[in-house]
Amino acid sequence: MIVSSMPLILVTNDDGVQSDGIHALADAMKSLGDVVIVGPLQEASAIGHALTLRRPLRIEPIRDGVYGVDGTPTDCVNLACEIILKRLPDLVVSGINKGWNLGDDITYSGTVSGALEAALLGCPGIAVSLKRTHGTFDFGPSAQAAATVAKMVLEKGIPARTLLNINVPAGTPKGMRVTTQAKRNHVTQIDARTDPRGNAYYWIEEALDEYQPDSGKSDYETVMAGYTSVTPLQPDMTAYDAIKAIEDQLG
Repeated sequence: MIVSSMPLILVTNDDGVQSDGIHALADAMKSLGDVVIVGPLQEASAIGHALTLRRPLRIEPIRDGVYGVDGTPTDCVNLACEIILKRLPDLVVSGINKGWNLGDDITYSGTVSGALEAALLGCPGIAVSLKRTHGTFDFGPSAQAAATVAKMVLEKGIPARTLLNINVPAGTPKGMRVTTQAKRNHVTQIDARTDPRGNAYYWIEEALDEYQPDSGKSDYETVMAGYTSVTPLQPDMTAYDAIKAIEDQLG
């Protein structure tokens, strides 16, 4: 357990504790507080908000302040708080993910779920994702964006049960905008194949995305225009606009 007057910042991800992105993110946080990394030992992309309940979990110390967990990002946050830190951190930052987490994709994202678990436990969470590119990733602009937002959160706070989802375009962003979560028409692609013994197996491919316009205010439209997107999210999934209609129909 760290005892310090500096804010305590937990860094996690879903690309794995050895990913370059998590260490670039941790380095960007070090000027803001004491940083501890707790990430999955194996890549856990698109695992969503899964919590491991049917097998034991193990913590592997990698070096000072860096730990691996053989589970999901949600597992990492819980074990970090209860076992490693023995307290809630002042901030949880998840990423830097290799690939955007925009619109409806946040429901699948292990990166966003790391920040979501923080919000549920009672501390602010930030998720950070960078556009997927070929070759070496330049994490500099996304790490800088994360540091800017994290500094604001630590100094001014955000509403309870809130997390911030940051998406950064490739190259140098034109600026930063607060955005809404995009909506899209989702079509799943499944590649059906047959193994050498004649048994069927399947690959779920990347979905076909057609994002709906939102007057330029959505996360998708913002990153496509070259700006960093910051979307406030909340765990409350209640469809408030539908309550009255459902009450009337059940009436």
